Amino acid sequence: MCEEPALSESYAAVPASVPLARRAVTRFARSAGASEEQVAAVSLASSEALTNVVQHAYDGAEGSVYVASAVAGDELWVLVSDDGVGLRAGRSNRGLGVGLALIACLADTFSVLKRSSGGTELQMRFGLQARKTSESDRRLRTVSSAKTAA
Repeated sequence: MCEEPALSESYAAVPASVPLARRAVTRFARSAGASEEQVAAVSLASSEALTNVVQHAYDGAEGSVYVASAVAGDELWVLVSDDGVGLRAGRSNRGLGVGLALIACLADTFSVLKRSSGGTELQMRFGLQARKTSESDRRLRTVSSAKTAA
């Protein structure tokens, strides 16, 4: 069985980490076979998720943001998590609240989960259409080669 590559990184939850983590996720998406349109969506959605951690997770205290990404079949998964205060009802909203709405538009699906160890995890799934096409093309070439050889 061939094991797919994965990305697992942690950064300080500070504004300077957002572009570093975004670039790592973007490189991973590109290497996983995402189209340029998908890479742009992954990059923007990841940036929004990372920015949410920096702005809201630790209420001004120091902390970390964790980024993981992997390919499962023809899907790219990106997880952004923290050990912060988590989502709380009645919390004063310091932002415009458009980040999660934007992520919902960019990702095929996304979930926001309370981590059992504390903090929050945002899971985003992106279908890899380019990967589906290249795998289909490879199978078609294999079948064509087999027919030609017969």
